[in-house]
Amino acid sequence: MRLILFGPPGAGKGTQAARLVESFQIPQISTGDILRESKAAKTPMGMEAARYMDAGKLVPDDVVVGIVEERIKKPDAEKGYILDGFPRTVPQAEALEAMLEKNGTPIDKVPSLEVPEDILVGRLSGRRSCPSCKAAFHVEFAAPTQEGICDKCSSSLVHRDDDLPDAVRERLRTFEDQTAPVKEFYEARGKLVRVDGVGDVNDVFERLSKAVKS
Repeated sequence: MRLILFGPPGAGKGTQAARLVESFQIPQISTGDILRESKAAKTPMGMEAARYMDAGKLVPDDVVVGIVEERIKKPDAEKGYILDGFPRTVPQAEALEAMLEKNGTPIDKVPSLEVPEDILVGRLSGRRSCPSCKAAFHVEFAAPTQEGICDKCSSSLVHRDDDLPDAVRERLRTFEDQTAPVKEFYEARGKLVRVDGVGDVNDVFERLSKAVKS
C-alpha cells in the first residue's frame, strides 16, 4: 500500500500516521528525515542535497525526488510506505508521479484528513508549553493539574505566539493555499480520498483504514 497522507496542522496526522504504520507494517517516510539521513550516509543524492542544505538553500525538487526514490527502494518499503510532507506543490507531485510511473510503483491512495477550521484553531490555540522542561499540555485535552503550571517542573506554562488564534488561522490559510492544488492534482487522477478527521481518534482511524482499503 503506497500512500501520501495529507492533513492540516492540528488534524491529528501524526497520530493517525503512526497507527497506519502499525496496522499495515509499512514505514512512514518524512522528506525532512530522509534528506538528513541521505546527507549523513553520503549517498549520491544525499551529497547533492548537502550542497544546497549547507548553503542554506532549498533542495531542488528533482534532488528530493531522487532521495525519495532511494528510500522507497529499501527492503522495509517493499510492501509500501506512507509519504509525509511531500509533495507540497504541483510540480513536485508531477515529478514524483513521473519517477513512480517509471519504476512501475504508482501511488495507490492519497488520504486527506478533513477538519473544519474552527476545530483546528481550537486544537492548536489550546496548546501550552513549558519553557524549562519542554513538556506540552493542552487546555482541553491534556490540561495541567494546576492551571498554567507545569506538572513536571512547576514552571509557568507559556502560550507560544504561533499558537495564538490569529497566527493559527494564518498558518492554516498558508497550508490550504499550498496544498489545495496538490489535492486537486490527485483528485483528478482518482487517488484522493477525503476522510472526516473529527471525533474520537479510534473512530477517525477506522474511517481512514476503510478509505485506504477501499
